[in-house]
Amino acid sequence: MHPEYALAYRELYDKHWWWRAREDRILATLEQLRREGVSGPILDVGCGDGLFFEKLARFGPVEGIEMDPTGVDPAGPWASRIRIAPFDVTFEPGRRYALVLMLDVLEHFPDPAVRLKRAVELLAPGGAIVLTVPAFLSLWTSHDELNRHFTRFTRKRLAAAAREAGARIESSRYFFHWMFPVKLAAHLREAVRPAPPTPPRIPPPWLNGLLYRVSRWEQAGARLWAPPFGNSLLAVLRKA
Repeated sequence: MHPEYALAYRELYDKHWWWRAREDRILATLEQLRREGVSGPILDVGCGDGLFFEKLARFGPVEGIEMDPTGVDPAGPWASRIRIAPFDVTFEPGRRYALVLMLDVLEHFPDPAVRLKRAVELLAPGGAIVLTVPAFLSLWTSHDELNRHFTRFTRKRLAAAAREAGARIESSRYFFHWMFPVKLAAHLREAVRPAPPTPPRIPPPWLNGLLYRVSRWEQAGARLWAPPFGNSLLAVLRKA
């Protein structure tokens, strides 16, 4: 992670409209899985400093693995539950999980199907993987470079990676639909005038609140009809 980004990440996660709206969407998905009987230990892959652990704890005992030590405070409240290590075949936690979360993680690997396969191998019977990824290479901007992304996904590309990993996609849906034209415009602008990556900042309170509400309204409307595009993609996977 970019050092300046790492320093600001906690405040961004706590206050920025994008993180708040994404978390709401993920929690709604986890609630649905709980109603379907998915319950038990949780592994948060790429968990950072465990900023999501407090809310995850109501779904089951939580632990995490983080590949980038710059995002983990050794004195943090969740440090004892976070292992700093590569997420590959060398990661042997000694247990299986009802839920494996990979929230904006796969795009950081040049071999996403290999990492997804490891997540599948760590699932308990009846378990599920919940993941989010950035969508559409046509929306690639300097923000992806700042985050050291290798790619962005479509539903079709994610489904291919899932098959290769021995998983099946139970459900998948784009979200942040309203951001699609905004990001596409940024992509086209940067194609003409490249811009150096800069860490995101929290907008003024009025704008931050407005964008959060727009995203929440969009999520509510998407229950009736979900457009086939968006800035992000959320999927639930099961072992094939």
